[in-house]
Amino acid sequence: MVGNLAGKTIVITGATSGIGATAARALVAQGATVVPVGRSPQRAAALSDELGVETLVADYARFTDVRRLAAELLDRCPVIDVLVHNAGGVVNGRQRTEDGHETTLQTNYLAPYLLQSLLHDRLAASRANVVVTSSAAHRSARIRLDDLEYDKRRYIGGLAYAAAKLADLLFSRELASRAKETGITSVAFHPGTVASDFGRDAKGFSKFIYHTRAGRRLFGVVDNDEGARPLIALAGLSDPQQVNGQYFDRLKPDAPTSKQARDADLAARLWETTADMLGLPAVS
Repeated sequence: MVGNLAGKTIVITGATSGIGATAARALVAQGATVVPVGRSPQRAAALSDELGVETLVADYARFTDVRRLAAELLDRCPVIDVLVHNAGGVVNGRQRTEDGHETTLQTNYLAPYLLQSLLHDRLAASRANVVVTSSAAHRSARIRLDDLEYDKRRYIGGLAYAAAKLADLLFSRELASRAKETGITSVAFHPGTVASDFGRDAKGFSKFIYHTRAGRRLFGVVDNDEGARPLIALAGLSDPQQVNGQYFDRLKPDAPTSKQARDADLAARLWETTADMLGLPAVS
């Protein structure tokens, strides 16, 4: 399943903590040229010192950061063999970014979509594989194309997160559907419920899951090493075409999804709607 990673360039967002950092360490050890991306300058500096690589910094709550990141990647990486969209998180309560978007949607979905679009030509030339960190939470969500930002529905942070992860899965599947034209393959995965910094600020029921022994046992919370295993495996695929468009639950392929997650027409319409939201051509 995993090929020779020597000479392969792998870009990982959300790489300065949690499963992203664990995967970056493992892939460097396997010989890949890893370009980690994180939000925290301090953590980026620490990871750079540890791995001996340059870690790039971008806050997905700012599209200016995403555009700068894309320019830095294009300048630095003549080839991008693998792009891992792993950055994301949950915020407490409805918040808006400086770009005017609901924060959970932007950081988990809109920013990766923007980065993908800005890197499209380089990724197509590289025949890249795109790995998307989704979540089993997507099965509780419902996408409404007329209300992606939860302006017309009651805002619940957990549901907003689940909807963003459903959007990520549909994004991956639409990418995969275009592989014959673009050469870019894509696969999505659920890493498990991971006891990482992701749940650090959790409240309510999420706090029970992440921060109590009973919650961690009941919901099968895993550590970063276990949560990173599917990311490492999928980033190192020798033949991504064999699993193009699939959704993995940890290392299990063709994992259960929701009806909307299997809706190819919805995936295409979401792609077009997002491009229109961001003022982008829907070509990638």
